[in-house]
Amino acid sequence: MAMSWGVLFSAFGAPMVTRWSKEVGVTNVLPEYPRPQLVRDSWQNLNGQWDYAIVRQTDPQPSRYQGKILVPFPVESHLSGVGQALDENSVLWYRRHFTIPDSWRGQRVLLHFGAVDWETKVFLNGRFLGVHRGGYDPFSFNLSEAIRWNEPNELVVSVWDPTEGDQPRGKQSRKPEGIFYLASSGIWQTVWLEPVPPVGIAFLKLTTDFRSHTLKIGVLANSLAEDLQVDVAASFAGELAGRTAGLAGAELSLPLRLIRPWSPARPDLYDLEVTLRRGSQVLDRVRSYFGLRDIQLCTDASGARRLCLNGEPLFQMGVLDQGFWPDGLHTAPSDEALRFDLETARHLGFNLVRKHVKVEPERWYYWADKLGMLVWQDMPSGNNATEAGRRQFEMELMRLVEQRGNHPSVVMWVLFNEGWGQFETERLVRRLKTVDPSRLVNNASGWTDMKVGDVLDLHSYPDPAGPVAESHRAGVLGEFGGLGLGVTNHTWSTQTPWGYRLMPDADKLATQYGLLLDKVWGLQKSNGLAAAVYTQLTDVETECNGFLTYDREVLKVDPLQVRFANQNPQRIFADAREQPALWSYTTRQPGPEWMQLGFDASDWPTGLAGFGTRQGPNVIVQTTWETPEIWLRRDFVLGPEVPPPLVLTMYHDEDVEVYLNGVLALRETGYSVSHKVFTISPEAQAALRPGRNVVAVHCRQTTGGQFIDVGLVLAP
Repeated sequence: MAMSWGVLFSAFGAPMVTRWSKEVGVTNVLPEYPRPQLVRDSWQNLNGQWDYAIVRQTDPQPSRYQGKILVPFPVESHLSGVGQALDENSVLWYRRHFTIPDSWRGQRVLLHFGAVDWETKVFLNGRFLGVHRGGYDPFSFNLSEAIRWNEPNELVVSVWDPTEGDQPRGKQSRKPEGIFYLASSGIWQTVWLEPVPPVGIAFLKLTTDFRSHTLKIGVLANSLAEDLQVDVAASFAGELAGRTAGLAGAELSLPLRLIRPWSPARPDLYDLEVTLRRGSQVLDRVRSYFGLRDIQLCTDASGARRLCLNGEPLFQMGVLDQGFWPDGLHTAPSDEALRFDLETARHLGFNLVRKHVKVEPERWYYWADKLGMLVWQDMPSGNNATEAGRRQFEMELMRLVEQRGNHPSVVMWVLFNEGWGQFETERLVRRLKTVDPSRLVNNASGWTDMKVGDVLDLHSYPDPAGPVAESHRAGVLGEFGGLGLGVTNHTWSTQTPWGYRLMPDADKLATQYGLLLDKVWGLQKSNGLAAAVYTQLTDVETECNGFLTYDREVLKVDPLQVRFANQNPQRIFADAREQPALWSYTTRQPGPEWMQLGFDASDWPTGLAGFGTRQGPNVIVQTTWETPEIWLRRDFVLGPEVPPPLVLTMYHDEDVEVYLNGVLALRETGYSVSHKVFTISPEAQAALRPGRNVVAVHCRQTTGGQFIDVGLVLAP
């Protein structure tokens, strides 16, 4: 059996791989259709093994190639099979052969590149097709005039990547360290062929008007003929939701009769079919999808400016995502891997990802749409030190807005990051708002605010802080946290792990994250904070401040603890960290019915939580408890509808039992060193009822410090 490509390079000493690398073979490299927003059935994937050569810029096209490279993984990556860095004087050449199906005759054959970093020249059968400059945007060439039918075609591509030049490059560096990482040169997204009718659909522009429940659609054809008509049909779950028709090139309105708003809570998507015709003759047909949603600023009851989704304030709790992979660098090893990162963010209770100075393949945004994840999309940073560099930055910015603008998940464009390469901010914000009035614009995330755009964005490490409230912009926290924890056997290098504040272990990381989020929710109430973004989802090279290790093998935190902190849950009664509750207690063995609702504890003394001594970490002692055992009771009242599953917030030292209305909710042995979230048994949840209920707690202590504190909240 042939060894997979991932296993091959792993055997040759890759410092770190992901579980998906082992599934990568030369015939199954990113096989999914790469453009979910404009789908045709017929296409040919050109991912896989190509010939490659690295030569000097002054050298001609090579006559001999050095070996094989796995496209579309960057040449510096291990999954490419090369793992070689380029310098500014090197040119990377690719070559492969393909044949065109005879059934494609009579159609235009397009060659699509998802993205190539940076300057790309393309040749087919010795004929120069053109050049493209830009590292993050898709581009295409028409092969029709150069194709050979019924025989192999030779495709040759040259790429020059200055990396440290004046073009948008994000965090790429030839000398990676700290917050800068290995470069991703060459082809790094899917390469594919597509037959398109001589007169066909070239582009769709989709915008929804939430208030009128209308889809605005522009259908751009590859012809300027004035007799081209389009028919558009929208459906939801197989049921027709609306139709419209009109001229190609015009903006059409499609009223929706089935109203299914898109949101993180319910990421409902409509299917779309678009037909291009001339009279009764069908020329082309494509499939797409869209989400009905609206994002804008609004003012809440307290007068604070908020980010409103579909007309309702929604606190956007986000995580920074850089989109790097230890085996593929810019390129995820599989579509499953792309989805995994977003699913992990959802599992941790985030509703927002800030895609940091990188643009992902279309399928990443497809999964964000499907899974219900809001996206703040950064423009990849560049130095912008020259006039040519600034023109290139603005051109790539406009391509980004056009090519990712149909995704409902994308709710904000982030123009600059921390003053890096910042120029003409006011003009560029105006242009963004003109080109795409349907989204919010962040003029600068951190540092150099030019007082334009929709938000005032502050960075604060590690503790969160809130910007001064404004009447016309929402205050957001674009970065905070960065708590670091290196995990043995899951680090990129032998260097000391880097983070804004290093944690000694996973428990401390979860505890400190919870404390940071307590401050975030305090700022949301007191300072009008409208969103916060924690750094970050995964480790990246020597940065170890992710929830996940770089290889995605270890989730460093208990997801329930993080999800709880992220949800700002409604409290039935709080633990001592927020508001010490009054309990009845005894240190003498009570009767056997002590945990029941009808038990008479009127002769028990009362005291404020928590109970214990001050010998443990993070304890909040309001009532001293020094005996071996303690029994606690308190009543609480539920409304006419018993709420959905509840959880306990609890710090116990040592063994503890908790009952709800006399039914065992949980039993834990040992001790904790901080407050954690605990699920309760289904039987205890079922025992709850409208009106008066009781929670009863028994804690035992043997040696050392002792402490017990309990809160009851709605499950996140």
